[in-house]
Amino acid sequence: MSEDRRSDDYPLARRDVVRQITEGQDDLLVIAGLGSTAWDVTAAGDRDLNFPLWGAMGGAVAMGLGLALAQPERRVLVITGDGEALMGMGSLATAAMQAPANLSIVIIDNERYGETGMQITHTAGTTDLAAVAAACGIPVTGLVLNQAELDAALPVILEATGPVLHVVKVRAKKLDFVLPPKDGVHLKNRFRRALLGAEAVI
Repeated sequence: MSEDRRSDDYPLARRDVVRQITEGQDDLLVIAGLGSTAWDVTAAGDRDLNFPLWGAMGGAVAMGLGLALAQPERRVLVITGDGEALMGMGSLATAAMQAPANLSIVIIDNERYGETGMQITHTAGTTDLAAVAAACGIPVTGLVLNQAELDAALPVILEATGPVLHVVKVRAKKLDFVLPPKDGVHLKNRFRRALLGAEAVI
């Protein structure tokens, strides 16, 4: 890995990135991958239309895909990390095959397994998740390394015909936990209620 690609030195901070993506997007349906991205999404503002995953590593893209297919009139955003995405790479092929126009995926890539000690992931070396997504057939992919590139990517992430996937490289830094509710039944019910109405929760 070249010196200018060291994740300790990337200019973007993960919580700033997530805040910029989600700020003011009150109707956005957000699936947050387990671990750091769930904390990031919660730090940006816990809301009923957020669904943070607990203990389901590798499942964020698959869950977002199912939601996008079930709710084709709503924008679905999956925000997940590089470690979580690496565990569920097959979901990228399925998302490409199903091709929901309303699905966006953002991989917050600090090149580390943040929940187990900050060990480096494959993306610190030879693995390019945006290239993997493109090879799977996802039509809109991108790599974001700085604020100018993030500014250009934001309207694509939020509005372009999908599936869309962007990898955003961020500094590798341990941050304080900002935990969403831990009760899975509560999270499911509040999401269903916010999306479908009170009658959806028995």
